[in-house]
Amino acid sequence: QVHLVESGGGLVQAGGSLRLSCASSGIAFRINDMAWYRQAPGKQRELVADITPTGNTNYQDSVKGRFTISRDNAKNTVYLQMNGLKVEDTAVYYCNFRVVGLNSENYESWGGGTQVTVSS
Repeated sequence: QVHLVESGGGLVQAGGSLRLSCASSGIAFRINDMAWYRQAPGKQRELVADITPTGNTNYQDSVKGRFTISRDNAKNTVYLQMNGLKVEDTAVYYCNFRVVGLNSENYESWGGGTQVTVSS
């Protein structure tokens, strides 16, 4: 099983920047897409950005031009650079890996989340 741990969250003023990291441990046959999701209080979890193994990216419209997702395949790590943060970006951010296990089973692994709070 692959286990994920996020870091880099915190409190920042509007307009500021944060960089989230998601480190993995465990063994897998392959890690396919990596993604960042977020969940604000009282709202459903939503996809922020994802990235394929070859580096193709996809972003939620509200973060385009402000957030950048990247990955290090050698370290099985994914990052989210967040610039121009807005109050509405406040949420718990989760990383997500789509994994092919050693027995060719497909599953998703989630981190425990990191809080991002943007103050006005």
